Amino acid sequence: MADSFQLEIVTPEKLVVKDRAEEMQIPGKNGYLGILPGHAPLISELSVGHISYRNGSETHYLCVAWGFAEVLPDKVTILAETAERGEDVDCGRAQKAKERAEQRLSSGDPEVDVPRAQDALARANSRLEAAAKEGKTVGS
Repeated sequence: MADSFQLEIVTPEKLVVKDRAEEMQIPGKNGYLGILPGHAPLISELSVGHISYRNGSETHYLCVAWGFAEVLPDKVTILAETAERGEDVDCGRAQKAKERAEQRLSSGDPEVDVPRAQDALARANSRLEAAAKEGKTVGS
């Protein structure tokens, strides 16, 4: 059995990752999925969260929001609405988005679109988490 698999993460705008991976975790609709080489074929809907994958001694982190994952024994393809490498996250912008979403949710305003604000908060938290795992913080 192979010790790695091909990984591609694609958004409508660009190819975000084309790499080899020895293992990865993806945010499935009903929880995180762990993927290893030789995994049984499956298709899963993605939710908001972060992807981590390991290639050799390096672990990489990305934040994703919605889409689909196709898992084959030798290849994983992620088709995401949005995907961003943790190292590319603008932490200041993500922190401001988090604060705006929290403010909307706590305002008590009946005009607030609560599901949309919850999605915005989840996306901001995912971006900040992926950035933190890459060693970035709001001040960096």
